[in-house]
Amino acid sequence: MNGAVQTEMERLLSAAFNPTRLAVVNDSASHRGHSGDDGSGESHFTVEIEAAAFAGKSRLERQRMVNRALGDIPGQRVHALAIRARAPGE
Repeated sequence: MNGAVQTEMERLLSAAFNPTRLAVVNDSASHRGHSGDDGSGESHFTVEIEAAAFAGKSRLERQRMVNRALGDIPGQRVHALAIRARAPGE
């Protein structure tokens, strides 16, 4: 079962990019007791997203696009976010 933050991330990314592939993976359990673990069970995530919007963009531009789409979630409500963004066919 997905938590509230994970569900919100999936909704925001789907609305912003209409991805051909989207996986929001909760990695929090593997960071339990480490720095940034707030005990919520939703502190560390990996986003794997494929969308046409990323075509011709650098890795940094893609990460910025994802962070913008997620608003206050990265750095405020989530401690760590790994982003793997690519265009279809990459």
